[in-house]
Amino acid sequence: MKFSDMRAKEVICARDGQRLGFVSDMEFDENTGRINSIVVPGAYRYMGVFGREDDVVIEWERITTIGDDLIIIEPKYKPE
Repeated sequence: MKFSDMRAKEVICARDGQRLGFVSDMEFDENTGRINSIVVPGAYRYMGVFGREDDVVIEWERITTIGDDLIIIEPKYKPE
């Protein structure tokens, strides 16, 4: 799979169906070449006037499914 293919996929949280956005970047381990995490840009603040929130970094282990159009992730902390 190419990076351009990953950028076309939307990231969705499995717990609540929250749409986090589209992949904008990936972080790699420089020694092994494996993907450590994917990055989704933060949401715009107040109609974009006040910039964006921080980017969301999602560890590769949290990804449960990579489909044709979606990447489904598990939440970082599971509710008890």
